[in-house]
Amino acid sequence: METLTIEYQPDILWALQQKPEEFAKEARLLLAIKLYELERLSSGLAAQLAGLPRELFLLRLSQYGLSPFEVSATELEADLAHARQARYQQ
Repeated sequence: METLTIEYQPDILWALQQKPEEFAKEARLLLAIKLYELERLSSGLAAQLAGLPRELFLLRLSQYGLSPFEVSATELEADLAHARQARYQQ
């Protein structure tokens, strides 16, 4: 396993009101989420990087405004509206 070291000033922890362990855990998650968002990692590999089970990683995406699906919530709502409209027109 490889290791990544990131240097940061103590002010960062103060600004975030986090302990070093909390900051490291969140940084891993945020890196994994960004790489997933950019389609550089699959959800499974991103979950491994974040140190989470895949299911939990997929659930956490919504906390950062992302969907595990290829479409946005707005697109899903529009599809649902079209499906309902087509149903009533039959």
